[in-house]
Amino acid sequence: MPTGTGDRGDPDVVVVGGGVAGLFCAYHLRRAGASVTVLERGALGGPQSCSYGNTGFVGTHGAAPLAEPGMRSLRSLGMLSADAPFYVKPSADRELLRWLRLFGRSCTPAAAAAGFRTLIGMKKRSLEILLELCESPSIAATFESPGIVLAYKTAQGFADASRAVSRTVANGVPLRVLGRGELEELEPKTRFDIRGALYNPDGAYLHVPEFVVEFGRVLREMGVEICEHTDLTGFEVTAGTIERLHTNRGDYRPGDVVVAAGAWSTECARMAGVGLTLQPIKGYSVTMDMPPGGPSRPVLLSEGRMAMVPLGDRLRIGGRLELTGMSTAISERRVRGMLRTVGEYLPDLAETRTRETWSGLRPCTPDGVPLIGRTGLRNLVVAVGYGHIGMGLAPAGGELISHILAGQDPTTDPTPLQPDRFDSIIS
Repeated sequence: MPTGTGDRGDPDVVVVGGGVAGLFCAYHLRRAGASVTVLERGALGGPQSCSYGNTGFVGTHGAAPLAEPGMRSLRSLGMLSADAPFYVKPSADRELLRWLRLFGRSCTPAAAAAGFRTLIGMKKRSLEILLELCESPSIAATFESPGIVLAYKTAQGFADASRAVSRTVANGVPLRVLGRGELEELEPKTRFDIRGALYNPDGAYLHVPEFVVEFGRVLREMGVEICEHTDLTGFEVTAGTIERLHTNRGDYRPGDVVVAAGAWSTECARMAGVGLTLQPIKGYSVTMDMPPGGPSRPVLLSEGRMAMVPLGDRLRIGGRLELTGMSTAISERRVRGMLRTVGEYLPDLAETRTRETWSGLRPCTPDGVPLIGRTGLRNLVVAVGYGHIGMGLAPAGGELISHILAGQDPTTDPTPLQPDRFDSIIS
């Protein structure tokens, strides 16, 4: 691979970002006949990417936007406490304060319902795309669909969730309340100390980073050029068009540019003079040896805002949300809090050897709905802001990018995803 500053070529599309968002953009664009180059600042599927250490949830679970009714007051929810499931570090940063004001405006029943409709549509379409992709045996080996258990520690939490089941089912999510003894039938080896549980048979997940690595291999076989350890360093923009893209390993003259670089998308777009209303929200995962009595399927610890996913001989525990800027530093206090929460729901679960503790940054919009579409530059589009449900949204998001660049009627409605929808809001 060249390492100078000369031109690398003229691909139809350069995708900035080799995480799951960027790879699905490349997948759909290549299937549509475009020549595609993907730029990834680290190794494909490496720990710098949120596609490395997350819980990999896909399917119809988890379509509620982060901006939910009742989350408008940071102080009343304890979000300024370092032990809160969603922690906001006090800061005078103007972009963060604006994001928080817009977040508060989005925490209404009407906004949450609109966000849910958009996200559940994208999740359903994404699952269809994944199932088609899983016709490849190597990809299928990284996909599991055993359903998901939603566990509730408190009587109030379980009662509220149970009342919402009929509405959720009406919106296309096959959720049901587990009757007496059903949880034991589903998870006979695991003892729960909870007030009740729901079950979604559509719950599915991807083994990551294995899925990302294997998907990259499939894309290369399709003819996609994937350039690892390649940093975007700038753009040359003339008359509202990107003429040249600079990297530490050479330049490109693409027809179109897709920014799908996760939490780094804001910085990348800013190089072209484009602003994005995003904030990086840190999440954690702890991957350990599978303990005796560990669950055989994903379990969501609902009030604790945490999830558990079995990965063969490993168990991954994921959770916690932090608005603490671009730092990926790991707080041992937060990790201890995660393990303590697990013990409250599953008191017999022994702590086993920890294989890895990881943190990653999820790019989040104030309303919890992605930014997908054209920007103020003629040939720059973005596919960003998937938040903590990126694995379940990226397949449909990549398809929409392909439809937009081809001028086709999109399968996914692009209207609620417009990247500039916050620009005119005075927060």
